Amino acid sequence: MIARVQPFPTAPEATLVAPEHDGSALDRIGALQRETLGERVTGELRSLLVAGRLAPGEKLSLRRVAEALGVSMMPVREAVSRLAADRALEVLPGRAVRVPVLSLEQFRELTRLRLVVEGFAAEEAARRATAANIAQIAAHDADFRKAASADPPDSAGAVAANRDLHFALYEAAGMPSLIEMIERLWLKAGPILNLDMRDEPRRLKGGSAMQAHARLLEALRAQDAAAARAALEDDITAAAAHIEDTGQLSA
Repeated sequence: MIARVQPFPTAPEATLVAPEHDGSALDRIGALQRETLGERVTGELRSLLVAGRLAPGEKLSLRRVAEALGVSMMPVREAVSRLAADRALEVLPGRAVRVPVLSLEQFRELTRLRLVVEGFAAEEAARRATAANIAQIAAHDADFRKAASADPPDSAGAVAANRDLHFALYEAAGMPSLIEMIERLWLKAGPILNLDMRDEPRRLKGGSAMQAHARLLEALRAQDAAAARAALEDDITAAAAHIEDTGQLSA
């Protein structure tokens, strides 16, 4: 026999009260969205600077940046403010924005800092790199050689492969804070370093970078920290000397 199910007692009719508008909560949502877009634009511009896609002295149209990324002007202005604070961009009178042109003194200072910080990263990478890390660095080296050996040289391809090789090396060191420090240096040095490589195919044909990369890979496979640092330092100093010789720095 099936027991009869008693109906639930009827609750008194509830009175629905519309919640008061919480303007502060909605404002926070808007601020979060703007912050996220600002971070995205900052990341895109940082990548262009590090990769040398923006040349020293090049002026940026904020409107074109906004259109290219599909955002409003506000996150673009926020991104420019952040990068100007890092001295990766400069705001000129009249609100014009451009990539800074390094002086000889500024470039030499950056080079000295790179030798210290990136040299340390190479040492740590030699101690910590896995077989997968080394294979990735070797793959970027192969891409660099292919681009540099093309007739005419594929300067854009060489620039991209060189950047990828260096940062694969630094990531192999396993120190995220160290990567952040190196990225800050490349924000300032990247435009002149990579402009030189793009505009001076003879630097690619000279082979100094290829030789340094080969020695670096050999040192990584041997877990020789001192040799890895020496190879990287030679790569940095050879590039710096070439840039100084070609007179692409301001007085």
